Amino acid sequence: MEWFTAPEYWTCRLVFQRALAVMYLVAFLGAALQFRALIGERGMLPVPRFVTRVPFRQAPSVFHLQYSDRFFAAWAWTGCAVSVALVAGLDGRLPLWGGMLLWLVPWVLYLSIVNVGQTWYGFGWESLLLETGFLAVFLGNDEVAPPIVVLLLLRWILFRVEFGAGLIKMRGDECWRKLTCLDYHHETQPMPGPLSWFFHHLPKPFHRAEVAANHFTQLVVPVLLFAPQPIATAAASLMILTQLWLVLSGNFSWLNWITIVLALSAMELPGTAPDVPEAPLWYEIVVLAVAALLLALSYRPARNLVSRRQVMNRSFDPLHLVNTYGAFGSVSRVRHEVVVEGTADEVPREESDWKEYEFKGKPGDPRRWPRQFAPYHLRLDWMMWFAALSPAYAGSWFGGLMERLLENDRDTLRLLRRSPFPADAPPRYVRARLYRYRYTTWRELRETGACWERTYVREFLPPTRLDAVAQRR
Repeated sequence: MEWFTAPEYWTCRLVFQRALAVMYLVAFLGAALQFRALIGERGMLPVPRFVTRVPFRQAPSVFHLQYSDRFFAAWAWTGCAVSVALVAGLDGRLPLWGGMLLWLVPWVLYLSIVNVGQTWYGFGWESLLLETGFLAVFLGNDEVAPPIVVLLLLRWILFRVEFGAGLIKMRGDECWRKLTCLDYHHETQPMPGPLSWFFHHLPKPFHRAEVAANHFTQLVVPVLLFAPQPIATAAASLMILTQLWLVLSGNFSWLNWITIVLALSAMELPGTAPDVPEAPLWYEIVVLAVAALLLALSYRPARNLVSRRQVMNRSFDPLHLVNTYGAFGSVSRVRHEVVVEGTADEVPREESDWKEYEFKGKPGDPRRWPRQFAPYHLRLDWMMWFAALSPAYAGSWFGGLMERLLENDRDTLRLLRRSPFPADAPPRYVRARLYRYRYTTWRELRETGACWERTYVREFLPPTRLDAVAQRR
């Protein structure tokens, strides 16, 4: 059937698939390097404990059948290897069915990780990677031109990502309607980047223009994705420019990058498609059946978009096939940070020698300038931002973090930038304190060299020793 494929999107598919494989690689690499302290056998939220409480049907995962740290590591590193193979284009050297199976492998591997990842994997971009990755299975390889219906479904994902984010803003914090949210956001976002300080100090009229442009890109431009070319390409290009602006202004894991990857799937890129035979009948049947399934499942996310009680980042099925997205429906006006300290003193006093732990990405030392980590996801740093918003976000794992710091746990310390205690001499006590952080002014930066100024707010966790943490847990 000639209407089934779109040869003019041959180059677009090639670029999309290679870029998506890079996103998979980043995700698997983060899982392999961080899992032991977070969800490992001795982690803060161990997988073995989780799978005893949650049945397979609610969170399908291979780790319901077996779990060990060695097995998880092999699983994650296998995902890295398959992702590298896809980046190299191995799927194009296989028969059509073989290429589809190869794309199915990282989806199955990552689904098993996300479904047991608990709090550490509760971010919208996890579902976004899985939903996009599932569609990539049916996009074909060098033996067939890209199916039109799959390309349209990829645009449907992109539409929900952008339009959902735009609606949640308009329905949420009034500062989005007043165009004032960016007066605060660059300072209070989860993990500032190296340029965020400069973005914050842009003139306020420029911030108003930023917000207005954001509303246009998220509420008007997504509709144009379904317009004829070259309008769809222009719409996708504008989305890419907006996402690159966000990449420069903060560290949002791979959210911006996978949105860019999705936008690439809507563009007509230069290049000549080779002569290939028509798609085999079995392939057309499979693709159309999957498309029908996904359209049926799209009912709930579509209803969520038009609902006054719109929710963000929700999966409507355990396979994460069709989800709802959104970000920053509300914006904090003040930045708080949880600062963790330890002391080797026998009796903890205010005048004790308290030494501060440094995290890799989240603000700590006011003189330390933020670094760029995205698309890599520092999961502990992100959750520390949520903990500063409310202790309720830290209830399930913060005690485990303190316990591991008191033990000088090697895997936990690897998640940090620096521990103030030698490996053979852990602290006797740890504590956590809440500080208010604000960006310094231009003059303060010149005088002190510090990009942050912080003020003590209150105690977050009193001085605690190892046996006291164990009793709390």
